Amino acid sequence: MKEIIDATDAIIRTVATCVCGSDLWDYRGINPVEQPTPFGHEYVGIVEEVGDEVKAIKPGQFVVGSFFASDNTCANCRNGYQSNCLHREFVGAEGCQAERLRVPLADGTLVATPEVPDEKFVPSLLACSDVMGTGWYAAVAAQVRSGDTVVVVGDGAVGLCAVNAAKELGATRIIAMSRHESRQKLAREFGATDIVAERGDEGVARVKEMTGGVGADRVLECVGNSESMQQALRSTRPGGNVGFVGVPHDVAFDGQELFFSHVGLRGGPAPVREFLPDLINRVLSGRIDPGRVFDLELPLSEVAEGYRAMDERRAVKVLLRP
Repeated sequence: MKEIIDATDAIIRTVATCVCGSDLWDYRGINPVEQPTPFGHEYVGIVEEVGDEVKAIKPGQFVVGSFFASDNTCANCRNGYQSNCLHREFVGAEGCQAERLRVPLADGTLVATPEVPDEKFVPSLLACSDVMGTGWYAAVAAQVRSGDTVVVVGDGAVGLCAVNAAKELGATRIIAMSRHESRQKLAREFGATDIVAERGDEGVARVKEMTGGVGADRVLECVGNSESMQQALRSTRPGGNVGFVGVPHDVAFDGQELFFSHVGLRGGPAPVREFLPDLINRVLSGRIDPGRVFDLELPLSEVAEGYRAMDERRAVKVLLRP
């Protein structure tokens, strides 16, 4: 049973949650997990209770929240980096793959929809709590703008949402790097104009060939390993930018190569809260439908099968319902 601990908390009844690709780092043992640990950091739900200092969020509201709790008032929040809030807390610390969750700093973390949404919007609103917000940040960090040629490295849920974001921000050519037919199909439906199946040096060479030997204006790195980062940097034209949102594992840079490439680099944990009002409006207006990345839905009681399906690449992303 979840309880109010701080006066700024809210208790949420989970309507939907999911398994994240980043959860697989722990599931596979790449990140050591030495004791029973709650998991999950993506959520939408109905507010059941709020602390005495919560003023904007009310019981009965349907809310979408970020994986980092933020006050949304500190200097970093005001600069648009709520994931670096001076008082941030990781919402997933208590696990969002649960029937209820406690959200700290509720007024600064949660965004309520105008009314309880139609069921058809729930998957896309859930996607906004992380993967769509993270894909959007990749595009914002890379400074995608109208007329750009954009490469997206990674065809998981974040990469697919990054394709969608690049399209929404005005890119005219979007090259999705993917080897999987079903993911290629969704990438095209989200806005990709080209598909590159090659990886590593071959992938870079193919991008250079497609861009007159120069490279892409913007590259969105959505994986987080050394190969994907090198592929992203080397696929970018001089003066272009890489937006990286894949959680880095064993990633290192050659300082000399980066220096002489004239490629800009920005990324980190996405400040999802900054983008939520806009993304929610786009979902409810029917402009975007990022919930299509969920290709398997299971009851929360079968969460273990959800992890297996994503680990074995039988699913892009698994939606869970209590």
